Amino acid sequence: MAQISGGCLCGKVRYETKAEPLFMGICHCSSCQKQAGSAFGTSVAVPKQALSIKGTVKTYAHKGGSGKVVNRRFCPDCGSPVITEAEALPDVVIIKAGTLDDTSWLKPTAEIFCENAQPWVQLGGGMQRFPGNRPRD
Repeated sequence: MAQISGGCLCGKVRYETKAEPLFMGICHCSSCQKQAGSAFGTSVAVPKQALSIKGTVKTYAHKGGSGKVVNRRFCPDCGSPVITEAEALPDVVIIKAGTLDDTSWLKPTAEIFCENAQPWVQLGGGMQRFPGNRPRD
């Protein structure tokens, strides 16, 4: 992959990285459902030090399922969720897939927090499914 880039709906927040994704997945936790305004969130994780962000983001911090802080960063003008940073994954930044400029390469490989999935969601596609968070490799 040459480069991953994207940004918010109004374009005031932009990001880019040349790093390969660490993982791509679907999260069914209630926090991702609320933030996405949908049945699940789709994310691409990359090394934190490899992502550059231009523009100002606002942060909403809350405790995740691990009991550690999750920082959800979004554009203060249009409200688009852009990235998430979790204390539980200190070297990782999670890009919200809906903000990618090009999604043609996106192929999630796992679903997490399936115990919170909406009963009508059946994604298939051969993804691994975990009732809670994905075990660390």
